[in-house]
Formats: sequence, C-alpha cells, structure tokens
Amino acid sequence: MNVVVLIFLVSSCTIGSQLLLKSGINQIAPVFRQEGVVPFLMSAAMSPWVLGALCLQVLGYVLWFFVLTQARLSVAFAISGSFFYLLMAAASWLVFSEKLNGWQWLGLGMISAGVLIVNLADSARTG
Repeated sequence: MNVVVLIFLVSSCTIGSQLLLKSGINQIAPVFRQEGVVPFLMSAAMSPWVLGALCLQVLGYVLWFFVLTQARLSVAFAISGSFFYLLMAAASWLVFSEKLNGWQWLGLGMISAGVLIVNLADSARTG
C-alpha cells in the first residue's frame, strides 16, 4: 500500500480517536466538577466513547508499524503531522463548530508548505 495512504489512515485514526475522546469527556465532565478526579477517571475508563477512542488509537499505531517499514521516520512524521493539523482543524469545525482565525489558518498553511518542502527534498535525495 502507498505510504502516503497509510499515513493518511494513521492520521484519520488519530483524528477519529480525538473526536470520540472529546465527545466522551464532554459527557462526563460534570463528574469531575461534582465528584472529583477519581470518580471522573473511573467514568472515563468505562465510557464507550473513551474505549472507542482507545481502539482507534491502537489501530492507528498498528498502521504506523507499516508506515515505518516503508518511509524514513522524519519524513513520515512530518507528513503525518501536516495531515493531522489540517484534518483536525476541519473535523473540529465540522463536528464541534470550532473556528480558527486567519493567523491560525496561515500557520497551518505554513506547516503544510514546510512538509511539502521536506517531502520534495526527500524525493529528490532518494531519486
């Protein structure tokens, strides 16, 4: 499988996991405020949302094994980070109605441009 596709899948697992985790934690946040840390952590450990997030993280970690067999870590991690930042911003906007300002979008664009440069430089080096 193409390494960029694998990296996209890893990033998608991470994003899906974070969205599930945020949803689950939002549901049990009152436990923390009303009952404290230990009951909150127990509620989190039994939350289907949190457990689903954990399963997605594990899947992403397993997919990452395959990424590491095909790409240099520095390049794979840079691409993954770019996917993660861009896709998380879009997903947070779609799911939680979170908004980024112009400076934040500019920063995301600059990160993506930097990753593109790293990837192009690596492609030129490896031929």
